[in-house]
Amino acid sequence: MPAYAYVFLLCYFSPSYAPKRMERQIGMAIKFLLPEDRIPTAWYNVAADLPTPPPPPLHPGTLEPAGPQDLAPLFPMGLIMQEMSSDRMIDIPDEVREIYRLWRPTPLIRAARWEKTLGTPAKIYFKYEGVSPAGSHKPNTAVAQAYYNKKEGITKLTTETGAGQWGCALSLACQMFNMECLVYMVKVSYFQKPYRRSMIRVWGAEVIPSPSDTTASGRAILAQDPDSPGSLGIAISEAVEVAAGRDDTHYALGSVLNHVLLHQTVIGQEAIEQMELAGAYPDAVIGCVGGGSNFAGIAFPFLGQNLKKGKKTRLIAVEPAACPSMTKGCYAYDYGDTAKLTPLVKMDTLGHDFIPADIHAGGLRYHGMAPLLSHTYHLGLVEAQSVLQTDAFAAGVSFARSEGIIPAPESSHAIAAVKRLADECKESGDEKTILFNMSGHGHFDMAAYDAYLDGKLEDYAYPEERIKAAMKNLPKL
Repeated sequence: MPAYAYVFLLCYFSPSYAPKRMERQIGMAIKFLLPEDRIPTAWYNVAADLPTPPPPPLHPGTLEPAGPQDLAPLFPMGLIMQEMSSDRMIDIPDEVREIYRLWRPTPLIRAARWEKTLGTPAKIYFKYEGVSPAGSHKPNTAVAQAYYNKKEGITKLTTETGAGQWGCALSLACQMFNMECLVYMVKVSYFQKPYRRSMIRVWGAEVIPSPSDTTASGRAILAQDPDSPGSLGIAISEAVEVAAGRDDTHYALGSVLNHVLLHQTVIGQEAIEQMELAGAYPDAVIGCVGGGSNFAGIAFPFLGQNLKKGKKTRLIAVEPAACPSMTKGCYAYDYGDTAKLTPLVKMDTLGHDFIPADIHAGGLRYHGMAPLLSHTYHLGLVEAQSVLQTDAFAAGVSFARSEGIIPAPESSHAIAAVKRLADECKESGDEKTILFNMSGHGHFDMAAYDAYLDGKLEDYAYPEERIKAAMKNLPKL
């Protein structure tokens, strides 16, 4: 019998005895595993349980609430219906669950060695999404989006990517469904992270640094600034422009939209069952945020427990101080892209013309936050913190030296917030239980770790005056 199967049997059939037995069996790396048949059968839609519904998206031309037909040029109707759904649970197609079996359920791990390093009485657990073929949580929605597009006869998907994790995931998903894929990768990340673009190409997709001369949107940016480092807003404009111009092509987004957050809730649903297996329940759930999908994926199912069962778990979203859309941005209707091609959505935003600093957490450099997550934040249901990138890398290195897993720079922001809370527990003596989402590994981010270890990494906090200036360019409604 394989070792992992033996550990599972200990957990699953003797839950009250499993933690001690597992600790003796495999040392301090305590893993809580689920069998394949425990992959969730439905996605959880938190909108069904919120006290007030989120504001609707608006058509960019009429400024009236956008209907399904307004979104049809970019998305398949199956995803549009999910985007606007108020159903609590939405069935996961068998074809999608079958592909999920390649890496799901993902492990929940007790970070016992790191607890000892920190000297904290807190119990720290993490859900490890880096075991997917693409090395992050992103395939959870990439596979679903490719499936629904393929089902409706679409043969090509376009998208943008920041750090490259989403571009890798969508290229993998398109390969699985025999579809073409075109990825516009933010230029600064295109050169910072060459191996992510290599992965994209290995899985058969075309990857272009953005802004580019292949679209009118890209050419307009280059005319203003030939040396533009790019942004997710610009890359979105390019991908949307290509998709809108072809009947056989749709656009796919790796975060922000309701259906993307919906698909990621497999993470939190599994985590709830695994925490029960561990005989624990989190006092705090923590995740990094750029567009909001990996945080929502782990946090929204726990938010559902807070809303439906009266649980009191703190839900903490962690963003870079260089891109503080939640902690310093404005909650307002704004465009999702720089060229104003997308519907307007009400979200925490730094302005659609935001150009981020050259930080290494490329997946956290978007100007806005997911509308559904922004809504829950302003309802007071979730919290937000910001972290400087040197603090994030310091926490990531500390974690890696204890647990052996090198986290992606994005996940290191969550780890920094976990360390803050664990240090508070050390001072107070509180034995809190902390759960965080390790959204991906950092194997292709080693240049960033070199910069940190060599003392060349600089902190950057986005200036208040630039935020105020950007707010003047928000749409006038």
